[in-house]
Amino acid sequence: VQLVESGGGLVQAGGSLRLSCAAAVDLLSISAINWYRQVPGTTQRELVAGIKSGEITTYADSVKGRFTLSRDLAKSTVYLQMNSLKPEDTAVYYCSVDWQNNRYWGHGTLVTVSS
Repeated sequence: VQLVESGGGLVQAGGSLRLSCAAAVDLLSISAINWYRQVPGTTQRELVAGIKSGEITTYADSVKGRFTLSRDLAKSTVYLQMNSLKPEDTAVYYCSVDWQNNRYWGHGTLVTVSS
């Protein structure tokens, strides 16, 4: 499954960005869609937001109330709206999907939040 992220960039603290993840499959066939982030220079990826079975949406405590995950089924695209960004949100953001018992990853998009 090909996943293509976009929307990253440089933004000042307090600003907003919307990340997009275009999937090459029907989103209704995907059991879980997640956004992860990884701070450059580290190896651990943090789950930021996810939607499971098309209905259950979860968020990391650190982004609750600021980030919103949504889907456009017609475009097979998942979005991560990020508001009130903080310098600690700086990371490479990855889209990931679970499809037919496999997990697929996008290439990532860098988000840099300046103070």
